[in-house]
Amino acid sequence: MGKRALVLGGGFAGLESAIRLRARGFEVTLVSDRPYLFIHPTSIWIPTGELPFEEACLDLAGVAARRGFELRVGKVEELEGASRRAKVDGRRLAADHLVVALGASRLRPQGVEHTVTLGGDPAAATSFRVALEALLARGRGRIAVGFGGNPRAPSAVRGGPAFEVAFNLDALLRRRGLRDRFELTFFAPMARPGERMGAKAVEAVGRMLARQGIAARTGRKIASFDAGGVALEGGERIDADLVAFLPAGDGHPVVKASDLPRDEAGFVRVDAGCAVPGMPGVWAVGDVAALEGPAWSAKQGHLAQAMARVAADNAASCEAGGAPCASYLAHLAIVCLMDTGTGGALVYRDDRTERLVPLPVVGHWMKKAWGRYFKAERRGVVPRVPGM
Repeated sequence: MGKRALVLGGGFAGLESAIRLRARGFEVTLVSDRPYLFIHPTSIWIPTGELPFEEACLDLAGVAARRGFELRVGKVEELEGASRRAKVDGRRLAADHLVVALGASRLRPQGVEHTVTLGGDPAAATSFRVALEALLARGRGRIAVGFGGNPRAPSAVRGGPAFEVAFNLDALLRRRGLRDRFELTFFAPMARPGERMGAKAVEAVGRMLARQGIAARTGRKIASFDAGGVALEGGERIDADLVAFLPAGDGHPVVKASDLPRDEAGFVRVDAGCAVPGMPGVWAVGDVAALEGPAWSAKQGHLAQAMARVAADNAASCEAGGAPCASYLAHLAIVCLMDTGTGGALVYRDDRTERLVPLPVVGHWMKKAWGRYFKAERRGVVPRVPGM
């Protein structure tokens, strides 16, 4: 083939792909729809005012210059796996290796426009902050925070940030002396939200919600949203002045319109080496890919980066005349440093163990430190810590 690589997507998986491929000797072009990588794990503090929007952004041009790859900011409009081509802002780009790292789209339940959404468009974090401050200025109210499901792709459900936002709102209200004037409700359609973390973690999080006086409404599917809150199946409601909602992931529209093999939710089918079957030189990594593995498997940033390294290493092996041997399955694990606004908890699960380690006070600062480390490491200022 050759050593030109085209990476589509500037998120966790895409940036890691570009860095790893360049380190493996490829000429790399990274296409991103915005000039920065939005660091979703730390963006939970934007609505509460604890983190400026800019601090959750990593400038990609600076990383590209330091790491030695080309950055193109533009919208991917089409992609063709068979020819390893993509159409970006009307221009056709091609390469010897095509890495698809476009992430996922989000399901849009009826009336979702009445919510502030989490985990999607970065601008929504600022909108959330504005709406929250307006409500707090009134001195009392009701806030509901929750996440949705996708039965066609359970691994694309990411509920951790919703828990974190609920806990951080509780902490903010207590700091301002307003907690007794606001109702906080957590909602999810599953009977045991967060079950992928393991039974111990689910029980611990449930106790944490109860301890903070956050009501839990779970086990009822979301029928719709409206200006007055959340309508649940069966006629139940959650009345709220402000609803923060994290929709489940779904296949990216560009992928759904492409020739790439997909599962029923629109995620790209890949083998254990992140190669797209039947399309030599085409790889899919991160949230855009359909995961195989245990029922508890979940799409997370650390796994997206591991998949990117696996694909890059296998591409390099192919170029050297060898066979792909790296597998993302060895990296399947749930790792989450859940922030509560005043502390945190470390959640870990793999095939052998599941645990939740409470980290009062220090957990909050550990996550803050991780945010600074992540930006420095991506820029090449500090070395990567194995496993991070």
